[in-house]
Amino acid sequence: MIMEASKDSYPREFGAFLRAENNVIYEIAILPGTVQGDHHTIFQLYSKPIDFSLVGSVHSHPSGFTIPSDADLSMFSNTGAVHIIVGYPYNLENFTAYDRSGKRIEMKVI
Repeated sequence: MIMEASKDSYPREFGAFLRAENNVIYEIAILPGTVQGDHHTIFQLYSKPIDFSLVGSVHSHPSGFTIPSDADLSMFSNTGAVHIIVGYPYNLENFTAYDRSGKRIEMKVI
């Protein structure tokens, strides 16, 4: 679903939050008012619900590079424990997961 949403948003970025249970991400949550630009996704964090099942974020990089920017790292530190960046051409070989400090973590797709 993430890859298809990213393809649909291309050439703009796609962004959403991740919902998980028992360490399994099972849903994405799109915040109202999210702005998708060519080089950014702006979340209206005031519209983020108080929901402890939201564990982090996902967003796309149309450039194909899945390395977090300084803005990404700032957002990671404030919005959850796991963050995924997917890169063009949006397939299962082109994504990277990070923790809140920007350290790369392993993530298995099931």
